[in-house]
Amino acid sequence: MKQEYKTSYFSGLSRNTFLLAFASLFADISTEMLYPVLPIFLTQNLKAGGSIVGLVEGIAQATQNIIQGFSGWLSDKLQKRKSIALVGYLLATIAKPLIGLATGWQGVLGGRFLDRLGSGIRSAPRDGLIAASADEGHRGKAFGLEGIGDNLGAFLGPILAVVILYTFHIPIRYVFYLAFIPGLLAFILILFVKEASVLQKKKESKFSGTIKYPYSYWKYIGAIGLFGLGNVSNSFLILQTKNIGVPLEGTIIIYAFYNLVAALISYPSGFLSDTFGRKNILLSSFVIFLFTYLFFAFTKNIVIIAVLFILYGLYQGIFRSVGKAYASDFVPQEMRASSIGWYSTVVGLSGLIANLIAGQLWDRVSHESVFLYGACLGIISIIYLVFFVKEHKAIPVHGTLQV
Repeated sequence: MKQEYKTSYFSGLSRNTFLLAFASLFADISTEMLYPVLPIFLTQNLKAGGSIVGLVEGIAQATQNIIQGFSGWLSDKLQKRKSIALVGYLLATIAKPLIGLATGWQGVLGGRFLDRLGSGIRSAPRDGLIAASADEGHRGKAFGLEGIGDNLGAFLGPILAVVILYTFHIPIRYVFYLAFIPGLLAFILILFVKEASVLQKKKESKFSGTIKYPYSYWKYIGAIGLFGLGNVSNSFLILQTKNIGVPLEGTIIIYAFYNLVAALISYPSGFLSDTFGRKNILLSSFVIFLFTYLFFAFTKNIVIIAVLFILYGLYQGIFRSVGKAYASDFVPQEMRASSIGWYSTVVGLSGLIANLIAGQLWDRVSHESVFLYGACLGIISIIYLVFFVKEHKAIPVHGTLQV
């Protein structure tokens, strides 16, 4: 019986699934080596304010997610996902050292823009490859496994940054230069992915074209958009942690363990969404987010902050794996890259608005108001998800996949 459980828990995945997960591991090591030090680099080394942090992160994240919609549409139109993903991985890798060369916040914005442009180009085609890499009943697990790679990389990246800064006493700019190496490894791994081919393409399908997506898909996207309006950049959580007295190295380590928790929960949450439905699992991440933001607004205790980051890791791991898998359930296989891409576009646009608002609240009202604002949007999005979005079963594949 024990062996049977293991088989069911890890069944339905392919070699591609694991290659893509490892690519995400190295890509996120590259990104997260610099992410927790970036707001410190901006505010201390380049003397920028909280509004600039919000502007840089808002534009960066919006660029990534807006581009995902178009890259997903293009990869579905051409049924060519691997080549588009490779372009994105290469651009993101090149951008990292450019940020380290910046002498003003404008240079950081330019480098961060290129970094997230590359990430946006690669993400939706990669997610299309992930959706095609597993059996229909195991897609949540496929995204969960990729989430392990992504979030584990986000754990290891900050740890490497701490070692570079505080063990070897290397200047902060060199973190950005060294991030080039794992980014290049991610690019190389994608070269070994075998692209799935949809043997039966139905351009005449009722799902073809953005305007033909089912109404249930757009209601789900509405819930994600509402939630995204309050989901501000993690940079503000990092700044808040440092502002209550946690030293930089402690802040980075706390942030790293947040990503470790996200990695550990990613696959189980994907598995549970395959078994019990995506809506309830996704709803749990919204509730965790709400309580985390409420406590972030009112506590100054370092231990509680550390616990909150653990809770926030649970939210992040669940939301990342289940949210994308849910978006892909509404359409057939040949349109899944674009369905996830437009989902991410909404996440990016709402995130841009959230970060611009958060930057103004941080500078002009109070630091606590940033998290109260996010909590209010969390309550609204929970209500919307409960009453307006129904559980949805995956639409079968139109044709046979060769993976």
